[in-house]
This record gives sequence, C-alpha cells and structure tokens, in this order.
Amino acid sequence: MRDMDNTIDPRIGQPFVSKNTAIASPNDLATVAGNKIMQQGGNAIDAMVAVNTTLGVVFPHMTGAGGDAFWLIYDAKTQQQYVLNASGRSVSEIDIEHYKDQGFIDNRGLKSVITIPGAVDGWYEAHKRFGKLSFAECLAPAIEYARDGIPVSKSFAQFSDEKLNILRRYDETSKIFLKDQISPYLEGDIFYNRDLANTLEEIAEKGSKGFYQGDIADKIVNYMEREGGYITSEDLRKHESKWEEPLFINYNDKTVSSLPPNSDGMATLQILGMLDNIENEELDKSTEDFINWFTRATVLAFEDRNAYLTDPDFKDVPTDKLLDEKYIFERAKRLREESKQQAPEEEINADGDTTFSCAADSEGNVVGVVQSLYWEWGSGIVPEGTGLLLQNRGAFFSLDENSPNQLEVNKRPGHTLTCSMVEGDDGPELIVGAMGGDGQPQTQATLIRRVIVENKNIQEAIDQPRWLLGRTWGEKQNGLRLEGRFNKKLIPKLEELGHNNVTLIDSYSDLVGHAQGIQIFKDRFEAGSDPRSNGLALGY
Repeated sequence: MRDMDNTIDPRIGQPFVSKNTAIASPNDLATVAGNKIMQQGGNAIDAMVAVNTTLGVVFPHMTGAGGDAFWLIYDAKTQQQYVLNASGRSVSEIDIEHYKDQGFIDNRGLKSVITIPGAVDGWYEAHKRFGKLSFAECLAPAIEYARDGIPVSKSFAQFSDEKLNILRRYDETSKIFLKDQISPYLEGDIFYNRDLANTLEEIAEKGSKGFYQGDIADKIVNYMEREGGYITSEDLRKHESKWEEPLFINYNDKTVSSLPPNSDGMATLQILGMLDNIENEELDKSTEDFINWFTRATVLAFEDRNAYLTDPDFKDVPTDKLLDEKYIFERAKRLREESKQQAPEEEINADGDTTFSCAADSEGNVVGVVQSLYWEWGSGIVPEGTGLLLQNRGAFFSLDENSPNQLEVNKRPGHTLTCSMVEGDDGPELIVGAMGGDGQPQTQATLIRRVIVENKNIQEAIDQPRWLLGRTWGEKQNGLRLEGRFNKKLIPKLEELGHNNVTLIDSYSDLVGHAQGIQIFKDRFEAGSDPRSNGLALGY
C-alpha cells in the first residue's frame, strides 16, 4: 500500500518459522510458558491453557481468572471447528432499578461486577474435551510465575501508572498490585502474586469446581456480602460454558470463520464479505480509496452489530440473514452508493481491552483464544485472599429498553471479544486475532486480507500501519485515526472523500490493538506477534 513509511527495523516483517509447533501471545513470558508445555508433549489446547492462565499473572491489567473468554478450536481428529463460549451471565439478584435511577451502569468498583467470570470454566472445559497433558501440568507455569515472581513488563508498568486512581481505591487491590500500596511497579521490577498462586493451585487440583465452588467461591461471595455486591454462591455454582457452532463466510475462495453471538464476530465476516464484492482494482486504487472503502464497510457492519447483537438465549440474532450472500451483496451495493458521500457521524463506541493468543501443533490442531477483563484492571476489585481482579464486563450492557443488549437478569452481555480462522481446501491456513474494542473486527479483517489477497506473511501483515474507526478501551474520542507511518497528506485526501475527524497517532500505537497470528503450511508454521505489544511468537 502506498503512502506508508516502510523504513523500519529490517527485523520487522520476519515471522517465526518452525516445523512442529507455533504459538503467539501478547506477552513473552506467556508465550514461553505455552511453548514449554508443547515441548513437554502437550498439544495446542494444552498450550493455550498454559498461556491464558499465565497471562493472568504477567498481564493482569488486561486478563485473568476474573474475566471472560472465547475459544475457537480446529480439532484435527474430527476435522471440525468448535467454539467454546466462556463468557458469564449477569447475576440473579441484580438491582436493575438502581442503575436506571442513576442513569448509567458503573464501569468501575463493586457495582460494575454484575457478570460471572467465565474464563476458568473455559480453561477446564476446553482441556477436558481436547487436552493431552494433565490439567495441573498446564497450570504449572502460571503458578510458578505467580509464586516465584516475574519481571514487570512495559505494558504492566504503563497501565499501573496511568490507572493509579483505580489501583489505590481498594485496599486489597493496592496490596497486590502496588509497591507498599502506594507506588506503581516499574518496568523490570519483580512482581509476586502468591494469593493468585494459591488460587491457581486450587483450580489445578479441583478443576472448575475449585473456582466456582469451595474456598475461592466463598472468598468472592463473602466479599460481596460484606461490601454490598451482587454475586451469590448460586450464581457461581450454576455457571457453565457453552459449546457452539462458528459463523462462516466465503471470502476470496476461502472459508473464514468467527465467533457467534454474543460475540461480534459477525462484524469481521460482514466487512470481508462486503469488500469481496468490490473489485481489487477499486480497493487498491490508492491508500485513501482503500481506507475509505474499508471504514465505510466497517460502519455498515457495526450498524448491524448495534441493531442485533445480544445473548441469543434472550432474542434471536439473525446471523443466517446477516451473512447471507444476497444480503451481503445488497450491503456492498449500499457501500458503493455511499462511498463518496459524507461519512456518517454515528458514534461507534464498543470499548474493551483484550488479549488474543493462538497455537498450532504437529497433529493439526489450531486454536485461538480471546480473553479479557473488559477495561484495563477490570472493576478494580480483588476479593481478599484470591489475588485476582474481577471483570467489569457488565458495564457494556445498555439501560435502553430498545437495545438488544439491554441489562437483564441471567443474560450474557454483547462482547467485542472475537477471533477468526481461515480454511482452504486442505484445512486451516490462518488463525488471527487482536485486542482493542472496536478495533478487533477491523484489525482481523485487515490482516486476513493482507495475508490472503496481498500475499504478505503474517508478521508483515501485523507490522504494517493500521487505522481505527471508533474508539478503544475507555476512550471518548470517535473518528478515524491513522498510525503515524501513514503520510499526513492522507488526511486531506480522506476529508475530500467525506471523512471528518481524521488524525494521526503514534507510529506503533496501542490504540489499533495488539495482534497475533499463525499461518499454517503443509511443511511449516509461520507465527507473528505485534511489535505494539510485549508479545512473542515461538515454536520448535
């Protein structure tokens, strides 16, 4: 693509190439943990359990046992894809009128903890169905890191400093995540979370029951009862993950899959479907033309997401219609008609922070996992003795009675958590995902096109400059933002095409998310991790 500065470190753009296994995550220690498990004979599912339990230790501001997760799994034995929805429902005794009276749902603190954490049951159920090593072996690296200490990453230090007000607000949180309960940890400091090590040991021994029943559950519920929270023993005990079918769309003679509602994976697929109806000569005419087509397709996909996305147990989400070829063709027709009109002023504002990791093994298994606390540091609440942060995912619910995502009892909120897989005639060819609220479907669709259509390797696709339409975690700014490696002359060109509020951001910006991916070839794997994160791609 033209109008980009590609004078960068020559190491950038080089994927990690390996023969037997591949793994990528947004944190180097987590990747090392997963790689260790596969070297011990574990498969890709085992590795993802190790990575995602470890991320809660080394990347605690973004993910952990107190959050939600979704798994996208290709099982080599059955040659089928499976989705594990490990997101939690809202609690049974929630005081909805309280939120209506104040006019909003709290996004921090105790009143933001209104959904059950689903990640732990996700770890256990995915492993129970497809794992190879013992569950305890898969959790061992995370337990070791939590008990023996880890060097604080740049991201950990950055978000500690930026959100000191959240970390200082609660005694147990400051005790775990601040030095002397006052100062943020700095990059390179050694951080211990022995309470979390004990929590993970209980889970390793007893499985998901070790979290949703027994001592850990008692600690969570006792905190809620004392402080006036909503989670009950019954809420925890009845939680369960759900196995579901992926969504699919044909794209450039490939099959692309993503996660079904309550995930917004359909947005990724709609973007790709609409662009597949536009000739490449039109898309690639210039950088500004491509970004124009792409962002307008994003607006139309988000229009449908906002109109329909919800927990399908409460209201039908017509994904068959929304991904139907005729419907996508009509959306692409509208895209053409509006391609040079004034860009809409509609707010696109699904906030969220996430981790995505992926793995592939010599048996042919391919796995992607997206896991999150919602905003960085989640609710900010750490029940005593657990060492884990509880998510604030319930803050994404709406109080609008006309919204499909209206707050109701025992309901899963709409989720920005999503990832995607590309299959060809011989099986999976690509697994890809990224963190970053509204940026997730945009980034995934961009990376898929760069690899499948533009023939870039996965690391090149990740490294190249990206953009964000809308906003990411906790932000108030909407509009179109371009990474600083784009030529600033693009701004007036995009304005001429009808876009307002176009700005340049950092050259490698967190705002466009942290992406990971693996390309699967017959004789090798090529894995990529985002230079915008502290991530790492490995294999052997």
